[in-house]
Amino acid sequence: MSFEKELATAQHIADQAGRLALENRARGFESGIKPDNSPVTSADRANEQLITRLLKETFPEDGLLGEEGAARESSNGRRWIIDPIDGTKSFIRGIPTWGVMLALEENGNVVAGACNLPALGELYSAAAGLGAFCNGNRINCSSAKAPNQAMLCLTGFDKLISHSWGQSALSWITQFWSVRSMGGCMDALCVASGRAEVWISMEAKAWDLAPLKIIGEESGARFMNLDGGSSIYGGNCVLTVPALESTIRDFLGTGEQL
Repeated sequence: MSFEKELATAQHIADQAGRLALENRARGFESGIKPDNSPVTSADRANEQLITRLLKETFPEDGLLGEEGAARESSNGRRWIIDPIDGTKSFIRGIPTWGVMLALEENGNVVAGACNLPALGELYSAAAGLGAFCNGNRINCSSAKAPNQAMLCLTGFDKLISHSWGQSALSWITQFWSVRSMGGCMDALCVASGRAEVWISMEAKAWDLAPLKIIGEESGARFMNLDGGSSIYGGNCVLTVPALESTIRDFLGTGEQL
C-alpha cells in the first residue's frame, strides 16, 4: 500500500499548524502546568484543535491520540498520533528548536509522519517506502563509521542515573567527535538529515517519537529502545546511523543488532 496521500496530508497539516503556532507566539500566549508537571500553553491546545479538525475532515475513520487530550477510537486499525508542540519549554523561552508533529500508526506500525520546525523554516516528513524529506528534498542519514567521526545528541542528561550504565555514560560519550543536546525533535532530525549520527532520548512518550521514528528509518537510520526493542511506546529511544548500532548496543547491553 502506498501512503502518498497520508504523506501529503501530514505535510500540509504540519505546515498549517506551524503557521498557527508562530502567530500565537507573536501575539502572546498563556501557559500553565499539567498534572505530570510538564508545561502547556494555549498555543499547544490551539494547535491540537486545528490538527484534529483537519484530520477528521480528511480521514474521518481514523483514530486520534493527542498529547493535550485528543482521543478518538479507530474503526479501521489506523490512528494519528499528535504532538502539537514538541519542545514546549523551548517554545516558551523563544528557542527555535520546537516542532509540530503528527504521525499515522497503522496496525501498530508508524507508516507516515511529519515534523515541522516553523521557526527554522524546516518541514521534515516521511512515509513507509517513500523516503524521508526536508522541504520536499530527499534526506539521508550520515555515512560516518566511527564514534570519533560522529556527533552524539542526548536528550535527558538528568535521567542517566536511573539506568545501570548511567554512571559510566559520561566517560563513554567522550569517544564521540561532539556531544550536543538541542531538544528531542531537533536532535532526531539532525540524525535523519546527516548532521548528527546518534540520538539518545532518555524519556519519551509515543507522541514524542512517532514521526521521528518513520523519518529516521526512511532516512536510513536505525531506531531502537534502550532495552533493545523498537517501539514508540518503549518510553525512550535511540536513533543511530547503521555503522554505530553495534557500538550503542554493546554499551547498553541489548545484544544483537536489529
